[in-house]
Amino acid sequence: MQQKPNTNYQLILDKTLERITNGGVRPTLLLHSCCAPCSSYVLEYLNKYFNITVFYYNPNIYPESEYMRRVSEQKRLISEMCPEVGFVEGKYEPERFFEISKGLENEPERGARCLKCYRLRLEAAANEAVSRKSDYFTTTLTISPQKNSSVLNEIGKEVSSKYNVPYLYSDFKKRGGYKRSIELSSEYDLYRQNFCGCIYSKRKV
Repeated sequence: MQQKPNTNYQLILDKTLERITNGGVRPTLLLHSCCAPCSSYVLEYLNKYFNITVFYYNPNIYPESEYMRRVSEQKRLISEMCPEVGFVEGKYEPERFFEISKGLENEPERGARCLKCYRLRLEAAANEAVSRKSDYFTTTLTISPQKNSSVLNEIGKEVSSKYNVPYLYSDFKKRGGYKRSIELSSEYDLYRQNFCGCIYSKRKV
């Protein structure tokens, strides 16, 4: 995949938000969330511009008890922080993650397995956005210092073209976004996991 490390995705987002503000209409946003802590800042940031529905689709998370704990925290955060935000839980289908991971089990973090996992979740988000006729879709994944925002945005661009739904470019870790997510996690006493989610990342903890 072609990476564009010099692209300032925060600046692109700034310009999009300026157009939205000047247009005087709040568009709808389907926000794929990887977990409550990462979504906290993103919700605080974007809620003033969009009517948001959080889409929780993470078939990579292992084991199921971990998945249930994380989805419960996501619901709790929304109810306590921004109850006007909608919530949709996608299917928990770990078999899809294991299928795309075949032959890539020993890949390092941020390697080929992770790229396929990003695409799996972004395609599901785009499909959900289409079904809901959302104006945009995006993901909270770019807030993580462990995630390559250039790669995620390029996947988002490709998926956007495939499903014909606009992707909201972002680099949510910028301007203290990640630091703010830690503050909000403390404020709401959120469970902060110590591994990305999949069985392969858990083995490295």
